[in-house]
Amino acid sequence: ALILSGWAQTKGKRSYAKYAKVPSSTGLTGAEIAQRILNSNGLNAVQIERVGGFLGDHYDPSKRVLRLSPDVYAGRSVAAAGIAAHECGHALQHQAAYTPLVLRQTLAPAAIWGSNLSWILILAGLFLNLTGLTWVGIGLFSLAVLFSLITLPVEFDASKRAKAILPSLGLVGPRDRDGVAAVLNAAAMTYVAAAATAVLQLIYFLMRANSS
Repeated sequence: ALILSGWAQTKGKRSYAKYAKVPSSTGLTGAEIAQRILNSNGLNAVQIERVGGFLGDHYDPSKRVLRLSPDVYAGRSVAAAGIAAHECGHALQHQAAYTPLVLRQTLAPAAIWGSNLSWILILAGLFLNLTGLTWVGIGLFSLAVLFSLITLPVEFDASKRAKAILPSLGLVGPRDRDGVAAVLNAAAMTYVAAAATAVLQLIYFLMRANSS
């Protein structure tokens, strides 16, 4: 799991670094691309904000805000175009009440609490030989695993929307499409790795609980 996660993170960063140096044929910034996508889909109320950090790009459905990192917000690269469009994909999912996104939003609070508390309960249960406490911890950790699995279709669908809408609106040229796909596919692998790691951890906890 650690090897898979490390490989996915490395692949994602390398793909971004490569295509962050390739100028988009349209010369538009990520913020401009995002604004055009939102406007073309009647999402004028969604605000676009610049946030700090490296690749901290995300869409906040509770506040209807699209937050882009500096390199994406002001970047005119193929990578910036792909990431900006991907985040717009989440806004489009929100607009359409995309079922996996709705499920993820609903599960998020429980998954966060479950992820934070599960390790304490599981380790305490195993150390103190309290089987019931261990199983409670495993149940809470299962919520975090479910959240990771639900995240997969959400992210894949957002990338699919991005790949389709960019050329349809003329926001990337033909030579940009492979780069956009490479960046988004590499990013998707990080979510696959995270989900696989969570599942393997759950299996490990189940094996430990059954052998105690």
